[in-house]
Amino acid sequence: MRLLVVEDEEDLAGALRVGLVRAGYAVDLAGDAAAAFELLRVNAYDLMLLDLNLPDSDGFAVCRAVRSGAVELAGGPELRVLMLTARGALGDRVRGLDEGADDYLVKPFALAELLARVRALLRRDTGGTSAVLTVGELTLDTARHEARRGLRRLRLTRKEFGVLEYLMTRPGQVVPAEELLEHVWDANADPFTETVRVTVGTLRRKLTGDDDEPPIETVIGRGYRLRERTA
Repeated sequence: MRLLVVEDEEDLAGALRVGLVRAGYAVDLAGDAAAAFELLRVNAYDLMLLDLNLPDSDGFAVCRAVRSGAVELAGGPELRVLMLTARGALGDRVRGLDEGADDYLVKPFALAELLARVRALLRRDTGGTSAVLTVGELTLDTARHEARRGLRRLRLTRKEFGVLEYLMTRPGQVVPAEELLEHVWDANADPFTETVRVTVGTLRRKLTGDDDEPPIETVIGRGYRLRERTA
């Protein structure tokens, strides 16, 4: 999944990016509201982590602009917003939620709690109720970053894990390569490379045992589809 971190404190933004990337997310950074709006217009994000105190605006105004439609979102109106701020007064928390934030986390916070809240927010769009995704024989534990096919544990890279997670939230659906690039890779990815095709190819080989049916099929000219039944 692809996240946008809107935070003007460079050290904190860098630390958040490191922690989130290690957890398997693609992460872009914006240091102010203007940069955030520019990125939101061109990239499809699944979640925005939004600081309240920004040099050119505040998080309340950014959230209001996103929810009102004043800013066109490349990823659509279902963007999740998690506010991160040192302003922990009840009035601030209530206002943040009323402006359209999905959750509100007060600084300082533990990375483990942040990651748990991120996972919970991302599950809302898929109807999931836990950190574990299951499609046929495939099981993906997003909290422990573990993947299995049946009893066989799969050793996946972060990008392979991200591709599989995205496909498992959309079983049976054809997902274009461009959509995978938007949601699994960050802004540094080259859209003209074969990175998606290569990653899907290596993932498919790791998922497929000697007698297994490949769970990921290529739909020529359209994209990739995870079979709903992988047994």
